[in-house]
Amino acid sequence: MTGSGSARIQRTGTFALTLIALLTLVAHQPSSAQETYTKGQNISPAYEGWEQNPDGSFNFMFGYMNRNWLEEPDVPVGIENNFSPGPEDRGQPTHFLPRRNRFVFKVRVPADWGDKELVWTLTTAGKTEQTFASLRLDYIVDNMIIASETGALNAGFSTPGSRANTPPVVMLEGDTVRSATVGQRVTLVATVDDDGLPSVRSSTQQPDTSDAPPKLSTRQLRPPSRITVAKVNGLHLSWFTYRGQGEVTFDPFQVKVWEDSRTGGNSPWSPLWTAPPVPEDKRWEVGVTFDRPGTYVLRGRADDGGLFGDTQVRFIVAPIS
Repeated sequence: MTGSGSARIQRTGTFALTLIALLTLVAHQPSSAQETYTKGQNISPAYEGWEQNPDGSFNFMFGYMNRNWLEEPDVPVGIENNFSPGPEDRGQPTHFLPRRNRFVFKVRVPADWGDKELVWTLTTAGKTEQTFASLRLDYIVDNMIIASETGALNAGFSTPGSRANTPPVVMLEGDTVRSATVGQRVTLVATVDDDGLPSVRSSTQQPDTSDAPPKLSTRQLRPPSRITVAKVNGLHLSWFTYRGQGEVTFDPFQVKVWEDSRTGGNSPWSPLWTAPPVPEDKRWEVGVTFDRPGTYVLRGRADDGGLFGDTQVRFIVAPIS
């Protein structure tokens, strides 16, 4: 056998061994990496970054990833949901919505925080995970980063409108602490002021009230052009349960504040989604009903697509007498 023949055999053998190794590696990959779940999975806390306040203090910004599509676990503040060092209750959620939720809450720390870390520990589905917040420079956050991270902008892309955008301001009408009874429908009213940015593409298409299939715009029919999450611009106010171990019913049904990217998901991250009309008086009303007694915190998030503003109300719900 010639030397070139031996070399060919050696290369062939090497390729075969490499192919076998790759196939073995793929075969042993955990199936969970290729599956999604409705329930039974854990939640990972997430540190999103920090911003500085005018008085020199800082806000650490947190979110989370609930690996379930349906299950919304309740984890009271305590050994399974806490911060350290310092008070274990830093205003974190105890009711966790499905999937990815970014920039959910802020924790204010003093100007002399230095190089310390603030740790959020969360135990769910038998698994404990932590996230570590610090003032590292690569974690600094501004409005453009928020808009990009939430999907309103492509990474590294901006427009004059997006750069000039300011967060909507939402103000709750009435007391921030209220009483209710199980089964009683109560009404929440909030006003939202916004600068109209980022601009929303207007449509000249008139509503079709016939039985014919809806006509979709060129933009709606265009295939996705990005690999990151994409969000539709449009001002809306959404109420959701932030704390409380019971089912809360909202009427009308609220736009989701979590990243539901499925078509028809009533979410700004869903294909073909359009924002609901803004009330002429800028007063948004929603009916709320509780199914069991307890203490609840409901949060309202006004979102223009790029930025957001929050308000909240605490309910003490009594049983039916």
